[in-house]
Amino acid sequence: MSKPAASKQGPVADARLAVRKTYKLFIGGAFPRSESGRSYVVTDSRERFVANASRASRKDARDAVVAARKAFPGWSGRTAYNRGQILYRVAEMLEGRRGQFVDELRATGLTRPQAAAEVDAAVDRWVWYAGWADKLTAVAGSANPVSGPFFNFSTPEPTGVVALVAPDSPLLGLVSAVAPAIVSGNTAVVVASEPAPLPAITLAEVLATSDLPGGVVNILTGHRAEIAPWLAAHMDVNAIDLTGAAPEDVPDLEEKAAENLKRVLRPDGTDQTGRTDWAAEPGTARMTAFLETKTVWHPVGV
Repeated sequence: MSKPAASKQGPVADARLAVRKTYKLFIGGAFPRSESGRSYVVTDSRERFVANASRASRKDARDAVVAARKAFPGWSGRTAYNRGQILYRVAEMLEGRRGQFVDELRATGLTRPQAAAEVDAAVDRWVWYAGWADKLTAVAGSANPVSGPFFNFSTPEPTGVVALVAPDSPLLGLVSAVAPAIVSGNTAVVVASEPAPLPAITLAEVLATSDLPGGVVNILTGHRAEIAPWLAAHMDVNAIDLTGAAPEDVPDLEEKAAENLKRVLRPDGTDQTGRTDWAAEPGTARMTAFLETKTVWHPVGV
């Protein structure tokens, strides 16, 4: 029997082009491109091209704040137990995309074991904060002794919209900044790591496919020096985390934040290099930094 004729195009006919991923912003639960149409080149640790990331503008920052404010009443109004369930669901979804996060972290210069360890730590960090959701009020609140026939209770409440300048630890540091801000009912506008923004957008996809309502977390990529000042000065932003801001930019950002008396969380290096050790036990400081205390008096017997 004669063999079937070979394809004129040969093995090349079976080849296909990979579907390249488009990295966009994450605002209000959707993935828009920057309204400015700009992007910037993201490279790996060897300066090789990896992707084009959207370069957010101040208009994008304003849109993100609007989305965060719109989401705040619903998110803060949920029970603490339900918020804990949702944060745990985020951990589940992140675990399911473990391989993708490992590959993106390897592009930043980590070895495969280092990248895998960081992804595992990020998953565990979501679970850790999920467990705090329905315990934070009991720890941060109090029943106060007073002289008189009154009950006196102090209870913590979320401060509102929190702007976060994320650190250059592109996954574990990002999670360690976002999770404590939202677990108590705040909503967030996040400026992702400038040199390594891809894990942040992949995390946005995790958030979008979990049960987290749209607008609770909004993620912007681009130049921090361009976006952060607008968020610091925005009159509808109630608090700002400057962990990822350059040291020389912090005084100016603090001055802008003072225009409407924002709560400001300043960067504080915790290891020998002056950088935050994100693998260390996180504690409660980042959660309580974005809480307001409400004290209620109630007469006894009424």
